[in-house]
Amino acid sequence: MLLIERGKTMEIFTLLETLEDMLEKSRNVPFSGKCVVDKEEILDIIKEIRLKLPEELKQAKWVKEERQRILVEAQNEADEIIKEAENRIISMIDEHEITRKAYEKKVEIIETANEMSREISKGTKDYADNLLAGIEVALQDALKVIQDNRKELK
Repeated sequence: MLLIERGKTMEIFTLLETLEDMLEKSRNVPFSGKCVVDKEEILDIIKEIRLKLPEELKQAKWVKEERQRILVEAQNEADEIIKEAENRIISMIDEHEITRKAYEKKVEIIETANEMSREISKGTKDYADNLLAGIEVALQDALKVIQDNRKELK
């Protein structure tokens, strides 16, 4: 009463369940924990399990290897994403640093230009004041000469 049909593939678990059912339904030997089973049926099921087992093991090994390959691939992709993000952050930091330095340089240039403008303005005022002071002295001298000449004329 073999339940395994040739041509149909039964899962190993189904075959094991069949064995369990056969053992549970078997006749007990009186006064012992033993039972009577059809040896040929049991051997046929074990043979089917053996035939099926290698394929199942190959599939399990393939699944395990494929899983490992997918994990490695995913890890490599994650590492690449992290590396790209780190490079982008470094680039952004560098851009920020360049922008900050450019701003500092701009402020420095403006401060220098303002200082130079103040110095030029002060220098120009000092020069104009000295020039006007010289003219004032010359005019005072000329006025004194004119006043002296007018006194002589009178």
